[in-house]
Amino acid sequence: MKKALLLLLVCAWVVAAQAQERKLMNRPYIDERRFHYGFFIGVHDQGLKLTNNGYIDPSTGQQWLVENDGQNFGFSVGILGEWKLNKYLGFRISPSMHFGSKHLKFRDQLTGTTQTQDMKSCFIGVPLLLKGSTPRFNNYRPYVLAGVEPMVDLTSKKHALLATKPLNVALEFGLGVDIYLPFFKLIPELKFCLGLSNILKKDRDDLTDSTQLIFTEGVDKAKMNMVVLSFYFE
Repeated sequence: MKKALLLLLVCAWVVAAQAQERKLMNRPYIDERRFHYGFFIGVHDQGLKLTNNGYIDPSTGQQWLVENDGQNFGFSVGILGEWKLNKYLGFRISPSMHFGSKHLKFRDQLTGTTQTQDMKSCFIGVPLLLKGSTPRFNNYRPYVLAGVEPMVDLTSKKHALLATKPLNVALEFGLGVDIYLPFFKLIPELKFCLGLSNILKKDRDDLTDSTQLIFTEGVDKAKMNMVVLSFYFE
């Protein structure tokens, strides 16, 4: 997501460069409304923050370590509802769906053997966020936001090397800019989601091959993380 951050910084630089003089304001009264509605589309990069514990199988001597294997890009879509609390502060709720996958790589420290796993996911989340905006200048208004997002993963694959629990809560924070166009408001936003819950599923009664349990026993924690680049239309 370095490219996403660079893109947002370039947008911010363009905004600063164009905001040196007063210009005709588009939709000057849109922010006076008590409630705002819209939708968004975006892309994201998701992964797992894994804590390996170095477990060694006493019968075989195998020690499997797992890590994220490369970038894991996906697609995000959702709707937006925002309640104006005062001139600079708002409360936002934006039910969202995130489609993607996490690619994991396992390596046996004894033999160097590797295995991979593709964990497909479909998250439904309901972010509850506070949005703090700067005063509007011309047709731009930067903001920051923070809050929490309860999430549920609708995908559940049995017999996988690692499995995760469906429920999760993430801490979210980010920044963006309201761009006032003649007929609507465009809002590019970069948001970081850090999972607060340990979603590793340790009870693996779905496994029919007991030798696969070594992959779960070698990990203590798994927490989701995600970076989302969104474009809102309001």
